[in-house]
Amino acid sequence: MRVFPATDTPPTQPEERSLAKSKIPDAIERRHLIDRDLKPAQALRQAEAYLEVGRDQDAIAFLLKAEATDQLEAMRARAIGSGDVFLFRSVSNALGVTSERDEWRAISEAARAAGRDRYADEARGMADRGDD
Repeated sequence: MRVFPATDTPPTQPEERSLAKSKIPDAIERRHLIDRDLKPAQALRQAEAYLEVGRDQDAIAFLLKAEATDQLEAMRARAIGSGDVFLFRSVSNALGVTSERDEWRAISEAARAAGRDRYADEARGMADRGDD
């Protein structure tokens, strides 16, 4: 790991970082936004800001507030295709849907193909138990 002297700053992509920081609230403000009654369009803008920087987990609550079920279902399908157990569970819970054994098997296969053996084993276990 490279250590930067106090006068140096780590190399960044300033445009990307400033854009992300300007659109994404800090953790406390995020909590306040989630607790507020946001208009669907406002919630969707927040979700899209998180999605732009790859923070899918953080976008879920805002997509739910925006009633963007199509986007949540697409995210769920991406989780299956990428073998992401945690994202799959989070989106499934947000949608209130029951996970099927064949979905867990597909997650297991995708996770194994991506070298995510722990996710693959967990998904295989869920498929074998039939848990959601």
